[in-house]
Amino acid sequence: MHTHTPFILAVAVALNTAWAAAPQFDRIYGSHMVLPHGKNVPVSGTADPGREVSVTFGDAVLKTKADAKGKWSVTLPPMQPNATGQTLTATQNGDSSKLDDILVGEVWLASGQSNMLFRLNQTSTAKEDIAASGDEQLRLLNNVPQAHTNNAPYSDKDFNAVTTDSFYKGEWKTSSTSTSGPMAAVGYYFGKKLREGLDMPVGIIHSSLGGSEIAAWIPQKVINTNNTFRSLRGNHWLESPFISDWVRGRAKRNISPRLNQGSPDHPYKPAFLYESGIAWMTGLPITGVIWYQGESDAEIIDNEQNGMLLKTMISSWRKAFRNPDMPFVMIQLPRINDPSKTRAGWPEFREMQDMTAKTVPNVYSVNTIDLGSTNSDVHPPFKRPVGERAGNTALNKVYGKKVPCEGPSFKAFKPSGSSILIQLEHAAGLTTTDGKEPAQFEIAGTDGVYHPATAEITNRKNNTAVIKLTSPEVKSPKHARYCWNRFVTPNLVNGDQLPARPFRTDIPSSKK
Repeated sequence: MHTHTPFILAVAVALNTAWAAAPQFDRIYGSHMVLPHGKNVPVSGTADPGREVSVTFGDAVLKTKADAKGKWSVTLPPMQPNATGQTLTATQNGDSSKLDDILVGEVWLASGQSNMLFRLNQTSTAKEDIAASGDEQLRLLNNVPQAHTNNAPYSDKDFNAVTTDSFYKGEWKTSSTSTSGPMAAVGYYFGKKLREGLDMPVGIIHSSLGGSEIAAWIPQKVINTNNTFRSLRGNHWLESPFISDWVRGRAKRNISPRLNQGSPDHPYKPAFLYESGIAWMTGLPITGVIWYQGESDAEIIDNEQNGMLLKTMISSWRKAFRNPDMPFVMIQLPRINDPSKTRAGWPEFREMQDMTAKTVPNVYSVNTIDLGSTNSDVHPPFKRPVGERAGNTALNKVYGKKVPCEGPSFKAFKPSGSSILIQLEHAAGLTTTDGKEPAQFEIAGTDGVYHPATAEITNRKNNTAVIKLTSPEVKSPKHARYCWNRFVTPNLVNGDQLPARPFRTDIPSSKK
């Protein structure tokens, strides 16, 4: 009897092929999603190899053939924004798959570490904001990590979740009081701001992970082919100089039950979060990215290294999304009242973020120096103004809307006898929030020792103003800095009530 088994199997396979299931859409596509407007939009999936697949959306009817591996792809021509839900259908051999209630509008990706992962239902304004979150035209794809990096050894269930295919789970949903709570708060507020300013459907895709360092978000191919990243390859990444002590310690703790079995995968392993959380959506021509990350990398006080990592990540994502100018709206590290060594490098990291925004086109740094914690909590719960500032930055810089998004920032300085003059731009209406003199300025003489400075606002002209700094401790000042500390209580704002950016005049020249 057993001699017939191969034959019976062959017949079963043949019949199965004839009765194959309907074509499937790739993971990024789903009911209730937003497709980007004004661009060619690829739609892809899997089906029976070698057979025709027909795709319809609105007036578009597109035909293609599934390749030998069963993959198919068509491209929808550029579409106008559309607030009426439509159906996307893929058909093969009379079998169809349908995705319903799809809008056409703007799509952004929100990513980073725990302050991006921080949910709307965790914020200090959760109750009122969730109550007001119903919006048919705001769509959310919240990719939820299936394992976290809490300070405990992983269970078998955790280890099983740490694979590139199963680490994130999520589906497109319409923003409502029952769906918005678990969404990334900063991503949600950003989307809401775009909805106000653009009057068209907006989709926000969220993939982030608490504690993650930049290296985990860089594509595997970049790590494998760029010799700078040799130390991040293979099983020795935990010894790499690119990995901070905190990340190293947490990863080792999580994977400790299996450390003797080689090096098991971990969410912080270089490239893992890119491959599991980003790679599968790069076919969708999103408008841009909002990025809130840095707490983990800032522990290594090295602006050159951190800047290189950040620029590499940005350029590699732009390449993957086939959009060399793709905007990145980055949340600058806020303040934190934590004297520990882990947070010592926050002023330098903020500076690196600003330098990246200055030197890389279409990268923007959103100043939140006034919005962080007054204690050592690395997760300030008031996220609404953070997301709104990011939204206003995108509306202004990406969409050309006349909404204020720039606080006063350093333009030039000039030592002048016993004082030093600082010129600020974006300083129209420069004032202090408490009516007192500007706080948090320091000056230093040739000895490089900084002392608190008395600050006086002078010479307001159009969009600029000059601040005159003096200190009885410093007879002839050579350099100045502002908010150059992990924790500050700033009071300097412009007429739009936006805070002045931290800066220092003595930026070290980079290592050659």
